[in-house]
Amino acid sequence: MASYTKNMTEGKPAKLIFLFALPLMSGNIFQQLYTVVDTAVVGKFLGVDALAAVGAADWTNWMMLGIIQGFTQGFAIRMAQEFGAGHKKSLRHTIADSAVLAAVISVLLVAAGQGFVHPLLKLLKTPDNIMGGALLYLRVIFVGIPVVMLYNMLACILRSMGDARTPLIAMGVASAVNIVLDFLFVMGFGWGIAGAAVATLIAQLVSSLYCLYHIRHMDGEVFSFAAGDFSLRGQAARRGKLLLLGLPMAFQNAVIAVGGMIVQSVVNDFGVIFIAGFTATNKLYGLLEIAATSYGYTMVTYAGQNVGAQKYDRIRSGMRAAVWIALATSVVIAAVMLLFGKGILGGFISRKEPEKFAQTLVVAYRYLALMSLFLPVLYILHVARSAIQGMGNTLLPMLSGIAEFLMRTLSALFLPRIVGENGIFFAEIMAWVGADVVLVASYFYVSRRLFRKQEARSMK
Repeated sequence: MASYTKNMTEGKPAKLIFLFALPLMSGNIFQQLYTVVDTAVVGKFLGVDALAAVGAADWTNWMMLGIIQGFTQGFAIRMAQEFGAGHKKSLRHTIADSAVLAAVISVLLVAAGQGFVHPLLKLLKTPDNIMGGALLYLRVIFVGIPVVMLYNMLACILRSMGDARTPLIAMGVASAVNIVLDFLFVMGFGWGIAGAAVATLIAQLVSSLYCLYHIRHMDGEVFSFAAGDFSLRGQAARRGKLLLLGLPMAFQNAVIAVGGMIVQSVVNDFGVIFIAGFTATNKLYGLLEIAATSYGYTMVTYAGQNVGAQKYDRIRSGMRAAVWIALATSVVIAAVMLLFGKGILGGFISRKEPEKFAQTLVVAYRYLALMSLFLPVLYILHVARSAIQGMGNTLLPMLSGIAEFLMRTLSALFLPRIVGENGIFFAEIMAWVGADVVLVASYFYVSRRLFRKQEARSMK
């Protein structure tokens, strides 16, 4: 089987970054496609209340996903550094230790999710008429946490070794499976909101199995594991270092999600129409940041491999290239959303009740237009945060997550009191700005430390 691994320590940074990000974008498009189809099927065929129920579950679901992605991306930083350094034995140990940690974390997250989901929805002031749907959706999704962890773990292993193609193919297959199962479970079997959740989990399982199949046929020296590698005993020091990379990223994502929950609790006070409109745009949020997250994953791999190879000058040139590429991309996406956003949003909202449809669309497009105008700020956030993480520092990005939380929370709590319900739309924008202030300063701090280290080594 062909290997799609890529060494990013040689070649022109701009070309490497853009070509590596392209399949990631395509994979993200497929992932967002089935998220969009989930929302469209629920909104169109189950009605505005069902759409609002899924929306009320969004941030709780995102918090769990963010914790999973934080840990796996933290583990992937060490993998990318070892791959760049050519240390195959250490890379094998890191993958095995990461798998053990991921399994333990999955079990803990399932227990926590099932135990706290109902009190959390009550705390968020979820309206009674959508509480049942939101609770059912989250309970089903949280049962499948080990599947979500498995896919994210395998995808991070592949990306750390420069393989962006296999996760793309896996996500394409998963997207097709999810779309078919959405219509089958929701419309054919009449399973409602639970059907959409089950379809998503089965699709994630399919993508995981594809990645696992491909990994089994990769470098035998890296993936020739022994039974003892996965023992729960021993290797405490190595696993502790991995946790020190993953924990700040998981905490950062959890804090950001808590801020989002506070926003959701404020939104829940504005009624079902506003919740549905807010939800429709939030589902497009994923499309807005498709390229941003792709450039972010790319910069983790790029910076990590070059740190491992001790080619620190390439990180600086790669960062400059990534910023310009990201800014150009954000402008194009913003223009598309401003021109065609209303038509896209209309696909998420049921037209059975024309008055509700019109009111919901007004709310949704107002929010979408504002986010589109400030999209370059979001793209800088992803590139800077991921470059810093790839350089091995996950504490400063965590501080940016705290800044994001504070700005989002304060804006959500106070702006609606000053300018009315539209003030809630600025919470997300202010969160991006707050994070960027921390991240830009942090990038220069971390990169200068690397260069000083390089200078000190050359003087010896």
